[in-house]
Amino acid sequence: MGSEVFARLEELGLTIPAVVPPVAAYVPAVRTGNHVYVSGQLPMVDGKLAAEGLVGQDVTPEQAKDLARQAGLNALAAVHALVGLDKVVKVVKIVGFVASGPGFTGQPGVVNGASELFGEVFGDAGRHARSAVGVSALPLNTPVEVEAIFEVA
Repeated sequence: MGSEVFARLEELGLTIPAVVPPVAAYVPAVRTGNHVYVSGQLPMVDGKLAAEGLVGQDVTPEQAKDLARQAGLNALAAVHALVGLDKVVKVVKIVGFVASGPGFTGQPGVVNGASELFGEVFGDAGRHARSAVGVSALPLNTPVEVEAIFEVA
């Protein structure tokens, strides 16, 4: 995969951001064997949460999908800082949490923001297992949070 990943990022007009500092007692990512487990990433941009509130109430599903994409980009930053994106063999699984307003059931569409990003960046190696979970609240009042598992060389 190697330099192909960086070429795809450039084609997409994306740059890997700085790793988002943890907001509690954990690290952004941990490697064990040939897997990297990325802690839940929020849609932080330049050290600030990009939006707050519940999806379907304060944040539109379309906005939330973009936020999930940003959270996915932050997950890539955590992997890159730990082992380098050129070491990614496969995106194994992602879990997306969506702070959902009453009656909102579009969690899968929101989490597609991260899923589609990984597919664009890694091609077939970006296809993954996934869960999209609706919750009543998330840390810092973020609308979305994305965690991921990557297989690495």
